[in-house]
Amino acid sequence: MITKQQYVEYLISTVGNFTGTNLAEHLDEVSHDTITDYLQTERITARALWELVEGLIIDSPESFLIVDDSVQDKRYSRFIELVKLQYSGAEHGLVRGIGIVNLVHSAGSKQDFYPIDYRIYAPDQDGKSKNDHFMDMVKNALSDKQILAKYILFDAWYASVANLKLVHRLGLTFFTTLKSNRMVSLSKEEGYIHLEQIEWTSERLNNGFMVKLKEVPFKVRLFKVVATNGDIDWVITNCPDETLTTQVAQDVSDVRWQVEELHRGLKQLTGTEKCQCRKGRSQRNHLACCYHAWVSLKVKANALGKTLYQTKHDLLSDYLRAELRQPRIQAFMPA
Repeated sequence: MITKQQYVEYLISTVGNFTGTNLAEHLDEVSHDTITDYLQTERITARALWELVEGLIIDSPESFLIVDDSVQDKRYSRFIELVKLQYSGAEHGLVRGIGIVNLVHSAGSKQDFYPIDYRIYAPDQDGKSKNDHFMDMVKNALSDKQILAKYILFDAWYASVANLKLVHRLGLTFFTTLKSNRMVSLSKEEGYIHLEQIEWTSERLNNGFMVKLKEVPFKVRLFKVVATNGDIDWVITNCPDETLTTQVAQDVSDVRWQVEELHRGLKQLTGTEKCQCRKGRSQRNHLACCYHAWVSLKVKANALGKTLYQTKHDLLSDYLRAELRQPRIQAFMPA
C-alpha cells in the first residue's frame, strides 16, 4: 500500500525520474502495481489544493487573481488519455499534451503567490473550453472561496468579450493584453480601427486613453507598452482611476509572470509531464500530487528564505556532502 503523503514526498525528493517504476525501486515493500492501483483508484480533486493553501494566502482587496494555462508536453505518448494536440506558448506551436488552466492568488509584485484552483482541459470528456474553465474558476473563487482580491490578470487568450463582461460584472478590475488584430473605436465618428492604426501622442504613450472595444458595453483604458527589445503589448483595463499611467499599468501586468514561475516549477521540480500512466484518472491524481509537492517546497523555501530551486538542490547537496565525508565507492588507487 502507498499513501498520498509518500507519493508527494517522492515527487519532492526525486530528481529527473518521476515515474512509478523509479518509486517502486526505491520504496521498500511497494511494487509498481501498487503504485499504479493507487493512481487509478484515488480521486484527488482541485478542492484538495484549496484546502492546502487556504491558510497560506495573504488575501485582501489589493490582492490579485491570475489566470493562465500550461501544456504538459506528452508529444511522445500515443496512448495516454487526456492527451490532445493543442497550442503551447512555451513551444510557440502545436504540441501533443495535457492542458491545464490555473488560477493563482498573489499578494502583489514580489509578494507570495499560490495556486488556488486548476482545471484539466479535456473538452472530449466535459465539453468545456478553456474560457469555460476561466469563468468557472473566477466565479467559484468569489462565491465559494470568498476571495477578497479585486484585481484579475490574464493574457490575450482570455480577453474574449464574454470574459471581459463577466469580470466587469463581478466587480473585478482587469488588466489584460489584446491581440494586435483587435479593433477599437476612438470615437463614434471614426468607427473601429486596428490597434496599429492608432496615432500615439506623448500624452497617450504616458497615460493611455479611453477606447471602445467591439461588443464590449463599457469603455476601457488602452496602453501601448513597448519592451526594451521593441516588442509591443497592448494593455487594457477597466480601472476607473484616471491618474493611471502606462508605467503603473505595466507594473501591475508584470505580476502576471508569477504564474509562469508556477508553471516552470511544477514541470521542473515536481515532474508534471513525467507520469507515463495511460489512464486519465491516473494523470489527474499525479497532477494533483504535483501541486501538493510544489506547495510543500514553497512552504519550506519560505521558511528557509530560499528559492524553490535552492531548497530542492539542498537535498542533492546533503547527499554529496555525506558521500564526500564517507564515500561508499572509493577511488581505485593502484599500489
